[in-house]
Amino acid sequence: MDVTNIARPVTGAVGRFLSGVGLLLRGIGLYVRSPGLMLLGVVPALISGALFVAAFAALVYFVDDLAALVTPFADDWPTTWRGLVRAVAGLALLGLGGLLGVLTFTAVTLIIGDPFYEKISEQVEDRLGGTPGAVEVPFWASLRRSIIDSLRLVAVSALVGVPLFAAGFIPVVGQTVVPVIGAAVGGWILALELVGAPFYRRGMGLRERRTLLKADRPTTLGFGVAVFVCFLIPLGAVLIMPAAVAGATLLARRSLGQSVEEV
Repeated sequence: MDVTNIARPVTGAVGRFLSGVGLLLRGIGLYVRSPGLMLLGVVPALISGALFVAAFAALVYFVDDLAALVTPFADDWPTTWRGLVRAVAGLALLGLGGLLGVLTFTAVTLIIGDPFYEKISEQVEDRLGGTPGAVEVPFWASLRRSIIDSLRLVAVSALVGVPLFAAGFIPVVGQTVVPVIGAAVGGWILALELVGAPFYRRGMGLRERRTLLKADRPTTLGFGVAVFVCFLIPLGAVLIMPAAVAGATLLARRSLGQSVEEV
């Protein structure tokens, strides 16, 4: 199967980006109209959310010490300049922590809630006419593959996050361009993570879903960036995660050339 030509773009890049945002909104609609799906989705997101809030609170508490640790060159500087450099370093550390937190939250929550989110995705597909090409995948095999792919994506997130952290020290650019790049990269990785369940259901792994999503990158980025921004809102990740799984199922079906209309 030639996966590169399944999702041919039919509108301009901006229109496709907005259609990706629309997939998240549709996912929210599907989720809130289904009390059963809401109950399925809340538990793993709450567990993961509590863990990450505690981790970020610890980062905030120790950020001054960490800022001093990464700027030893400023130890002998005048107090004003030393304080300024370490304030920038602290903000950069918090930004890096937030970026990695958003990305790894998805991976960890998907692992914790794998059976819950698998069920949400499956029920969404049933509403859209079922799963063409579905294969039977044993639970433990699916979980193992999900963990491996999530770890690979987390590793990529860390590799991207370090240069962005360094770029955060650049005046003006670090506070304007870098956050936009971070949102784009983060959105792409989130989209790759979230579409895992519907692709696994069809016997397709990370390589296939990456290739398919690249075929319509603006739509994928629209969906992923919208999820990324929602995850930055306090409690947004906990509330949006199950709806993001529903929206990702729509994205996966669209990338595969399958119907995204309810039957």
